[in-house]
Amino acid sequence: MTLKNRISLLVSLMFTILFGLASTVIFVLYSNFRKEEFRDRLEIKALSNIKLLVNVKEVDDQLLKMIDQNSINKLYDEKTLVFDSHFKLIYSSIDDAKINWSIDDLKYLKKHKTFFKQQGDYEVYGVFYDTKDKDFYALISATDDYGKRKLLFLRYTLIISYILFTCICWVLTSFMVKKAMNPLHLFHQKIKNINENNLDTRIASKSNKDEIDLIANEFNFMMDRIEVSYQKQKEFTAHASHELRTPLSRITAQIENTVADPSTSAKGKTFLTTILSDVNHLTELISSLLILSKIDTNKNNEDNEVHRMDEILFSAIENLKKSFPEFIILFEIEESENLDTALEIKGNKNLLEIALINVLKNACVYSDNKQALVKINTQENHLVISVLNTGKTLSENEQKNLFQPFMRGKNSKGTSGFGLGLRIVNRILTLHKSSITYSIPNSKENLFQLFFH
Repeated sequence: MTLKNRISLLVSLMFTILFGLASTVIFVLYSNFRKEEFRDRLEIKALSNIKLLVNVKEVDDQLLKMIDQNSINKLYDEKTLVFDSHFKLIYSSIDDAKINWSIDDLKYLKKHKTFFKQQGDYEVYGVFYDTKDKDFYALISATDDYGKRKLLFLRYTLIISYILFTCICWVLTSFMVKKAMNPLHLFHQKIKNINENNLDTRIASKSNKDEIDLIANEFNFMMDRIEVSYQKQKEFTAHASHELRTPLSRITAQIENTVADPSTSAKGKTFLTTILSDVNHLTELISSLLILSKIDTNKNNEDNEVHRMDEILFSAIENLKKSFPEFIILFEIEESENLDTALEIKGNKNLLEIALINVLKNACVYSDNKQALVKINTQENHLVISVLNTGKTLSENEQKNLFQPFMRGKNSKGTSGFGLGLRIVNRILTLHKSSITYSIPNSKENLFQLFFH
């Protein structure tokens, strides 16, 4: 899970839990408030009935019932019972509701003065009233429909509000976190695309100096040091390679002259020929390293002229034939309407020719019949040059490291080379915003495809 999603989830969950707790607390507090309020109303009604019976002598049971029936404080489905000190019922309201009571309830009232309990849908309140002459017990029962309707309305309001605002919170949190993390996302995208070919990439920072800007500034400072170090390394490689070529050229010339001298013995010529082969290999290695360093130096000053890739390909085949006349290059071209346009590639002609020579040489050297098939076609208006040969194929692990420097597969045993050819091809194509792939279309078939965009 990404950091953005984790923050969104945590904030949303926290709001969901807190809002749920707040809604629950509000509902519980209001429910208790309703009970207390209704209890007070029952108490007032019960005490008023007892006081009318006790203190107003002109009020008898019938008159009290009429007063009770027409009272503005009349409760819904109300039932009132009044008992004397001997637990004898002395008054009962005319309502049809019933109160389940027992002598134990009245004894409990005498001891504790009041009680309040629930009986089904009814709420019952009991009170003990002590006078100088007699003791009275009153039980009153009613349903708080009005209060319960308000409680029900509050419940539905809280539930709907909880669902609605929770959904809004999740959406807004996701949007705000995404917006807040957008600079970090851009930061990540730029870092992900950094390689040895674009070490000059820098992250733009704003003036508010937040945490992301601080990281960006430190990252830019780090990239400055890396670029300088990398450039010095490449300059050293280029200078060293260039300086080594001169003495190696002199050594090669002297050995060749010595071998050509008639006075040199046959044994000496054989020994010098072996040394000359090693010197030539060393010269080839230095030349490859020099090409790599030139590619890095040329990456920001590449040739912007347009060249036809078929002409460069024919030139590469011709140059390869000079060094390896035994190689056979078969050629196919797939005609299409946009082929002429696709063949025109902007870039450095010399580097592109080197890339094609290395791919062709690699295909012929590692083939089992000293030949390769070259095919030109287009895919989605882009030029594709395919080079196919038959021979030993690479394993999956070798394919992963195919374009790494000095990488040679098991099929290279007995074949001279340094493992830099395909590395050079990959760097040249990357410089020209193109790519190369390797695949095994059939058994014992190696296919390299160069895609020019």
